[in-house]
Amino acid sequence: MKHWKPLVATMAVALVAACGPPEADTSDSDVDNETGTLRVWLFDEADRAAKESVVDEAVDEFETLHDDVTVDVSYIAVDSRSERFTGAFNAPESAPDVAEFGNTDLASYVAADGFAPLNDMLDEWSTSDQLSESVLDTATIDGDVYGVPWFTGMRALYYRTDVFDELDLQPPETLPELVDTAEEIRQEKPDMYGIATGGKYDYALLPFIWAAGGQLANKDGDGYAAALDSPESRKGIRSYAALIDDDICPPAQCAGMTGTDAAEVFASGKAAMGIAGDFNRSAMDSGEVSDDYDVVPLPGYEPDSIAPAFAGGNLLGVLGSTKHRTLADEFIQLLAGKKYQREMYETMGNLPTLENVQESVASDDPWIDPFVRTLQAGTEFVPASPAWSEIDAQDVLPTMVQRIVKGTAVAEATESASKAMNKAFQE
Repeated sequence: MKHWKPLVATMAVALVAACGPPEADTSDSDVDNETGTLRVWLFDEADRAAKESVVDEAVDEFETLHDDVTVDVSYIAVDSRSERFTGAFNAPESAPDVAEFGNTDLASYVAADGFAPLNDMLDEWSTSDQLSESVLDTATIDGDVYGVPWFTGMRALYYRTDVFDELDLQPPETLPELVDTAEEIRQEKPDMYGIATGGKYDYALLPFIWAAGGQLANKDGDGYAAALDSPESRKGIRSYAALIDDDICPPAQCAGMTGTDAAEVFASGKAAMGIAGDFNRSAMDSGEVSDDYDVVPLPGYEPDSIAPAFAGGNLLGVLGSTKHRTLADEFIQLLAGKKYQREMYETMGNLPTLENVQESVASDDPWIDPFVRTLQAGTEFVPASPAWSEIDAQDVLPTMVQRIVKGTAVAEATESASKAMNKAFQE
């Protein structure tokens, strides 16, 4: 969630209770007024002024194009979004017409019947063919699209160019090489982590699972069944856990490390490598590594492959209770269109979801190219189930990794984690 400069709860888990909010009241939703006030909820930001400047420009343009229409934008706190959306779903008179929300919250909101499908709008919107397919999947439940991906965030492999030059190393081309390279650096420089990563850093773990051909869960009828105990998933989990070792990133310091922690450790110069996002750029540029780092895509298990990244990001959707459906669709098309995606990147660093805009910004700013290549190589996502919020809240994945780091067999730890996931899915 949130925009992608600071590493806060960007890919935030849904904070909605596991059972989800009560179903929304969508009575009278067939009313479609094309005048009046269009209410919009967007997430607040630590540096709201940058976001607000782009949104205000879009609002002015929209109001100029639509007589007798006023766009009322409210900025809501990310941390209280669950309560705000639950209230909106149950009280249409106070609900917005358009809202920004995180793609990890989607399943819970759809289960609550809170958002309207956008399939017809996308079919009619010529720009929609530029939306990255894998990112559009994060807005899709059972074939219906409930949000337009407004921006996304990718993680890639940061590395210290000065350390690699000193030790005559090249960026690793496979995940096994990554483990070996991190171990060699730690051996040569025992006061430095070979790579900064952690037992509580799910979004660094997931590419290892997906690159090995594994999955968190597979569709099972109308629900999901955990797949962490498959041979492929276990291969990826074993490779990732191998990084949290005294010879690379000592468990005493790294078993409890989060993604935020890992980014800060790399930025401080205490690690030779780190898995971090495009949204961490400002932290790196203002840190000790500012003049001595570069970025490449996180590799897969085979040379010239890119490990699938988690496609986090925020969506723009239409509330099911709206009485301004046409205006809501048109406002989303404008705000999520090429012009304003480009401006959001320039003012906030948000990675665009339109492929032509991605290519444009990568051409103008080569630094972002590894993240665009990672995105266009194909991404993955967590199971589109309301149960995922409970699984995440229970720290099922971090507990699994930490148990392995402490000596539990991979087979035992993954079997236990799968049982916990299946219990949540079944409930």
